Amino acid sequence: MESATNHQAQAPPVHGEVSTLPVDSTPTIPAPSRSTVGWFPVLTIEHRVLAGFSLVFVGILIISAISYRNTNGLLKNSGLDGRSHALIQLLGSIDAVMAEAEGTHRRYLVTGEQAYLDAYKQLIAQKPAFTTYLNELTRDSDEQQRRVDDLNRLMERQLSVESKAITQVQERGVQSVRKMALEGAGRHELDGIHQIIHEMDVYERQAVNRRVFASAASTRHTILLLSVGAGLQLVLLASVYYLIRHDITERRRVAGELRRRGELLEAANKELEAFSYSVSHDLRAPLRHIDGYAALLRKTVDRSLNEKGVRYLQTISDAAKQMGQLIDDLLVFSRMGRQDMLRTTVNMDQLIKSILSDLSPDLHGRQISWTIAPLPEVKGDPSMLRQVFMNLLANAVKFTSTKPVASIEIGVESSGSEEIVLYVRDNGVGFDMQYAPKLFGVFQRLHRADEFEGTGIGLANVRRIVHRHGGRTWADGVPDKGATFHVALPREGSKHDARQADCAR
Repeated sequence: MESATNHQAQAPPVHGEVSTLPVDSTPTIPAPSRSTVGWFPVLTIEHRVLAGFSLVFVGILIISAISYRNTNGLLKNSGLDGRSHALIQLLGSIDAVMAEAEGTHRRYLVTGEQAYLDAYKQLIAQKPAFTTYLNELTRDSDEQQRRVDDLNRLMERQLSVESKAITQVQERGVQSVRKMALEGAGRHELDGIHQIIHEMDVYERQAVNRRVFASAASTRHTILLLSVGAGLQLVLLASVYYLIRHDITERRRVAGELRRRGELLEAANKELEAFSYSVSHDLRAPLRHIDGYAALLRKTVDRSLNEKGVRYLQTISDAAKQMGQLIDDLLVFSRMGRQDMLRTTVNMDQLIKSILSDLSPDLHGRQISWTIAPLPEVKGDPSMLRQVFMNLLANAVKFTSTKPVASIEIGVESSGSEEIVLYVRDNGVGFDMQYAPKLFGVFQRLHRADEFEGTGIGLANVRRIVHRHGGRTWADGVPDKGATFHVALPREGSKHDARQADCAR
């Protein structure tokens, strides 16, 4: 194989020009180093902020749950306290009513007056309501329920004794119960009632005190929890703010670095334009001189030169012309990366017909079988896409020149909804797939110049143009059996097309 600059070992024939040089390379900003200790330092800023807000949210949920539970406890204790106070008041009322009933009963036994008996019966009539209300207020306490049962039994016993005394007065007169009236008919039971009511009162007051202490402790814990939680939330929010501010600072630094590098790149582009101008004008003149003076020298000493001398002069002239062509192709390649793109709808059928019309002078004396399928419309720059398929079809024509009957096919492959895949297939010299990664390069040639002419820049231009359209290129081949070159372009409205449109703007 021969390169544009030096001679190298010959490799198997390859369809197209290849190179290992990168295309459309752009400067990159090295990512800041990250600590490998722990999982948090390796997270991106977005994940750190998300983690911070997640912790804040979880903390709020925990504090809300605990506060809700404590508040429910306070409300429950408040309800129990209300019930306890109602029970204490009820016990006092029962104690007073039973004591007053015993007093009016005794006065009836002493005097036998009906007014005292009527007052006694009115007081005793309240007893069922008291009993019902008492059972309702103590339904949640088994211990108090046992006392209520004992209290009901004593009250029933007191009423039974007093009822017998009333019957005795009505049958035998007040003299028969004088001794009982002085001692009190149900005095013993009344003392028991007083004792049970006192025990129930003490129990309820102790329960109220316990709940008051528990409510106070719960309130203190809630206040402490809210204070600690608020502090933690502030710390987490401050950390998130620091991360966001740090990220903004870092992004500004990177943006400044990119701006500086953009300025350097712009300066480099201007230098490249100046270099291109120099190449275009300053280098072409010496080459024209070499070629011209070699022709003059051949005319001057034509008769005195032997065959070897004539061949030397012809080699000098051909090398100068080849160098001029290399310079022209290099300038085209350079301008292609900086040329503004016109994005419009391109009719590929008309584009291919126009290219074949331009290639018709190179097809004289050739037998070529053309197979052209109906092609879809694509979105892109018409002149750039014309350059792509001009290079591919010219290569297909060139590399099938060794075949008596050449076969060239242009078609479209079925693909996904994101891209359109066009291909150019021929039955030419092909290439070995081990050299496929080197295709679409600059200047490297895997065939000798005396086999196939070319400068080694055509396929590099193809890849650069397709990349600028947001597409991709690749090739398949078999030595001496042909090759297929694929061009994948994004469909209109796809994600690749949207990104490419943003880049073009």
